[in-house]
Amino acid sequence: MWSEGVIGIPDAKDKAKYTKCHYWVKHYDEPSETYGINGGRISKLMIKIDGETVCNYDRGWDIHPTCKEAEMALCILLENHN
Repeated sequence: MWSEGVIGIPDAKDKAKYTKCHYWVKHYDEPSETYGINGGRISKLMIKIDGETVCNYDRGWDIHPTCKEAEMALCILLENHN
């Protein structure tokens, strides 16, 4: 199953500002030790900020999170889908 959406990550200095992290996640009902992130249910994941891919997993890491916002969005997605 595919899920898509936007996660708003608050700015560390100005809590009124958010960074929009657009994501796509392919997740299954059962975890996979072979293909899932950390042996979990997510087999594919992409996070983009301002059109730039800042994190990509396609049955293995292509692009590890490149910024703090991507790391935060990844943590949220792992909690919700993995």
